[in-house]
Amino acid sequence: MGISRLFIDENVLDCPETVLIQNRLNVPVEIVRDSREVYKSILSEEDPVLAGKHTLFLTKNKGAFIKNCPGTRHYTCCGYKILHIGTYCTMDCSYCILQSYFHPPALQYFVNHQDLFIELDSVFKSKEINRIGTGEFTDSLIWENLSDLTHALVAGFSAQTAAVLELKTKTTGVGRLQDLPHNRKTIVSWSMNTEKVICQEERRTSALSERLAAAARCESWGYPLAFHFDPMMIYDGCEKEYREVVKQIFAYVSPENVVWISIGSFRFTPSLKPIIQDRFPQSKIIYGEFISGLDGKMRYFKPLRIKLYKMMAAMIKEAAPEVLVYFCMEDDDVWEKSLGFSPSERGGLPKMLDESAARHCGLDVG
Repeated sequence: MGISRLFIDENVLDCPETVLIQNRLNVPVEIVRDSREVYKSILSEEDPVLAGKHTLFLTKNKGAFIKNCPGTRHYTCCGYKILHIGTYCTMDCSYCILQSYFHPPALQYFVNHQDLFIELDSVFKSKEINRIGTGEFTDSLIWENLSDLTHALVAGFSAQTAAVLELKTKTTGVGRLQDLPHNRKTIVSWSMNTEKVICQEERRTSALSERLAAAARCESWGYPLAFHFDPMMIYDGCEKEYREVVKQIFAYVSPENVVWISIGSFRFTPSLKPIIQDRFPQSKIIYGEFISGLDGKMRYFKPLRIKLYKMMAAMIKEAAPEVLVYFCMEDDDVWEKSLGFSPSERGGLPKMLDESAARHCGLDVG
């Protein structure tokens, strides 16, 4: 992971997960009473955003581990639940909202896993389908060399029929998933983009072909898959390049094993723009045709988004007619003009996703 400094909250010194991670990392350790000591150290660096990617803080999650996805009432939300295992990421994507979301950003990992599984047990007893993922505030698989949490999560989800776990990543770190008894209750998913975007905007991430090879390996081990085209970038020649990515996906994996594919375009808060300008001066992504959205984020002009979405949806449907395609944080107008229907006509987006999860993962909450 490239961790060079380890901070440990004094309240979790004796936690088994703390001991495990400390033994696996051969780096200087500092015991702290307050998280502000960690942040003060990071802020003293020339590039605090980058320094945070090499500084790990082990602490306790004092809030809920399972949270609703932070959607907005202005756009259709998927009803996803976040399993909040930690924050930030070792990779360095120019567009990453986490650069401005945490102040300052730092690799933070919650070690009170006993509390996490108490919350999960209550979800497993529910009579409703739950889609739960660990990849909202961090990458799901960057912790594989430090923690055995993924093993425990996959095993826990495999023993129930009310929920699915989604592991979302830009890495190829799937090796430890091979022999786990997942019972198809874990979906392994990848963030997708064109070769140009990956090369220019996604530092220290795996190449497109490497991500797809990892997906093929997971499929061979029986895992259901998913893909997320978010954020899509609009630039000269992008349509041709995104079509090529769709072709490559289904050259590596079977359409029947893909639970869903999400589509969303680049959007950013005003606070992220100066960070991108400072840290990625060669990036041009913030200089497109943008307009302020209802959520206060800058978004591509709607006709441009719809044009790209229609092309992508048609391409995916041609290659994989049965795969569920959905939009991340778009309104009914975009849905209707891009796909020909709105989610409400089919019971709502959460229902659409629940049904696909049930079909591919064998959920049964009756």
